Amino acid sequence: MNLSLKGKNAVVCGSTQGIGFAVARVLSELGAGCILMARNEQALIEAMNSLSCAEGQRHEYFVADFTKPQEVQKAITDCVSRHAIHILINNTGGPPAGPILEADEYQFLIAFQQHLICNHILVRAVVPSMKQVGYGRIINIISTSVKIPLNNLGVSNTIRGAVASWAKTLANELGQYNITVNNILPGFTQTLRLETLIKNMALRENTGVDIIVEKLKQEVPMKRFGEPEEIANVAAFLATPAASYVNGASIPVDGGRTGSI
Repeated sequence: MNLSLKGKNAVVCGSTQGIGFAVARVLSELGAGCILMARNEQALIEAMNSLSCAEGQRHEYFVADFTKPQEVQKAITDCVSRHAIHILINNTGGPPAGPILEADEYQFLIAFQQHLICNHILVRAVVPSMKQVGYGRIINIISTSVKIPLNNLGVSNTIRGAVASWAKTLANELGQYNITVNNILPGFTQTLRLETLIKNMALRENTGVDIIVEKLKQEVPMKRFGEPEEIANVAAFLATPAASYVNGASIPVDGGRTGSI
């Protein structure tokens, strides 16, 4: 089974912490040159310097705030002018929690711009080089909410569903070029995002954080939260030649929590 990414270049978004950083780390261990993209330059430098160079690959970073699509456009334009891109990991922080009726129209517009529009900008920039080299992997880190909407995540549920539909359409169009498009749907994962959601739930329910943690773990058949590396391992597999016939899939990595088949 060919799991080598030697000679491949990967753009990894939201790659200074959490799932994005874990993905970059695993891709680098498989030999990929990683191009990190996020808004905090110092954190980008620290993340880049921690990646494996065992295969002689080089890593790079570009600063871009995903709430500002023009910054994403500039960063990816600069990137593709210098590198052929084989792998794109679309990943960015989720919208604020809250009931859908409490969200104003602006929150939907911001989330749509941050997730779907920025994803689209990135894909349009990297697909030409993927076609040219005959190899492409577009992997979107979304949420299990695309299968079953999650409570108190009204804006996120709406936008994540749109991203999943966009990705499936892309998969249908790009498969003929040996470019696959797949979605990873993380469940409860030990990240700052989950910590924030848990604290908000504790405040809303006027209870302790430990009680909320235990309550959420009981929803998972494995009775624990996932680690970022467990999400990253699935992303890395999808990026390799071994996953050449996996296309248009939305794969939950959630310890079995999602109730649908």
